[in-house]
Amino acid sequence: MRAMVYRGPYKVRVEEKDVPRIEHPNDAVVRVVRAAICGSDLHLYHGMMPDTRVGHTFGHEFVGIVEKVGSSVQNLQVGDRVMVPFNVYCGTCFFCARGLYSNCHNVNPNATAIGGIYGYSHSTGGYDGGQAEYVRVPFADVGPSRIPEWLSDDDAVLMTDALATGYFGAQLADVVEGDTVVVLGAGPVGLFAARSAWLMGAGRVIVVDQLEYRLEKAREFAYAETVNFAEHDDVVVALKKATDGLGADRVIEAVGAEADGNLIQHVTAAKLKLQGGSPVALNWAIDAVRKGGTVSVLGAYGPIFSAVKFGDAMNKGLTLRMNQAPAARQWPRLLEHIQAGYLKPSDVVTHRFELEDIAEAYHVMSSKLDGCIKPLIVPSAA
Repeated sequence: MRAMVYRGPYKVRVEEKDVPRIEHPNDAVVRVVRAAICGSDLHLYHGMMPDTRVGHTFGHEFVGIVEKVGSSVQNLQVGDRVMVPFNVYCGTCFFCARGLYSNCHNVNPNATAIGGIYGYSHSTGGYDGGQAEYVRVPFADVGPSRIPEWLSDDDAVLMTDALATGYFGAQLADVVEGDTVVVLGAGPVGLFAARSAWLMGAGRVIVVDQLEYRLEKAREFAYAETVNFAEHDDVVVALKKATDGLGADRVIEAVGAEADGNLIQHVTAAKLKLQGGSPVALNWAIDAVRKGGTVSVLGAYGPIFSAVKFGDAMNKGLTLRMNQAPAARQWPRLLEHIQAGYLKPSDVVTHRFELEDIAEAYHVMSSKLDGCIKPLIVPSAA
């Protein structure tokens, strides 16, 4: 089959790989019909994440058709159109039993630190991802779900991570009626977090970024006020002035390891790899939220330390909440919102690439070219 293959920082290409096979009676093999590139894929592409191995296939956002099932699979049949959450999980361990699918204890040798994720670094289990024609799906009875007939592939693929994660971020922030919510980052996850804040009753939503085309999307798609941090000497001061000097009730950090806005932090994290990620956006979140407020962290960071202003968080009495989203847990409510017409996930899609053009797709997204916000990948066998 044809599959995206990582060859080192900023180097990806499409190569022939063996079609995955059933390795366990609980496995399924899915023929991919849509995949996507996530902002967190760029951390791998840029060489930011430890144990990202040459030869690995990325892609944790994908939907497809079930091609094969193992002998123990009960809930799926060959020919089913399914969406697959980005988390790999067993469904039975201590954490899965509590709905913490992203913290599953049985799918990753590094499980004390992180669960399993398709197409991410080997620190998350080393599972090949969906930027390929086929992908092996372990624990097929507990992860994938049949896609309703009324839901398009383009909408469904965004359920597998970006939309579910954005919605989860607003949940973590404990948004209640009338809250002022600041979202840092106007990528797909930030846009979905902003829309989700409205669904949970926010009275005001402010999105912060530095790229004008993404801020325009935030105004159009998420009905948000916007702040371009590049236009302010201190974006925290600007946000405080915009919130009666107190700060926002909730701040959602949807940027992660490669946050820009502070040269020293960016260089020590993104260039010198001395931190697990640049904490610029996270520190802005801590400073911009009001005392007693909540900071929700969605951005991805590496496993080593980052220079986070923990003392300020403690002294302000903040609640800091964070996790990888348990994507499938959000699906029932999100499907209700989509079917009711409150949300159309594919409205954030700006580009579509054939799998054979995956190197160009990564270049366009990484370099923020051509107004790129969310690119989809279409395998030739789709």
